[in-house]
Amino acid sequence: MTARTDADIIRQSLNDPQAFGEIFSRHLDAVHAYLVRRAGRGIADDLAGEVFRIAFERRRAFHLDRSSARPWLYGVAANILRRHQRDRWRRIRAHRRFQLREPTTSEDSSDTAAAAIDAAGQRTRLEAALRSLASRDREVLLLNVWEQLPYAEIAEALDIPIGTVRSRLHRARRQLRTHLAANHSQTPASETLAM
Repeated sequence: MTARTDADIIRQSLNDPQAFGEIFSRHLDAVHAYLVRRAGRGIADDLAGEVFRIAFERRRAFHLDRSSARPWLYGVAANILRRHQRDRWRRIRAHRRFQLREPTTSEDSSDTAAAAIDAAGQRTRLEAALRSLASRDREVLLLNVWEQLPYAEIAEALDIPIGTVRSRLHRARRQLRTHLAANHSQTPASETLAM
């Protein structure tokens, strides 16, 4: 017997709403992992619930000619994340401050502290570089890098042409390289500590 596609399940859920639970079971882990990476563990549960609530309410809009609901669910998640972007960056900064305050247990704590500060500095530069991107370019980049979605699925998730995916991804990578190269000349924290 051939396994049922997501489209088959969504089609069934139009008359039997409980059938949609299988879509939740199939894709929750992937959607939740994406949300954790984008928004942090603290609100990923709430956002994942919101993704599936909205998907359930809009299941009639799902294109039944597509066998997988995964790109569609990532598109719903991307829309929700855009609305929570400011809160997300605030949480990342708070998390970073907490990590810098964690006590070290290494015998050579000055090396460990310097490494932690260097890592935090690199993370700060990367976060700043990501924030410098237009949200539409950042979304394409993160779906490609974090979720490893192919161009066609990113296009489907964001409801944009595949050529737009390519150009946004190219632009995002070029801008990240430029931003990081411009900020690379800053003195690493470990060298500052050694002075």
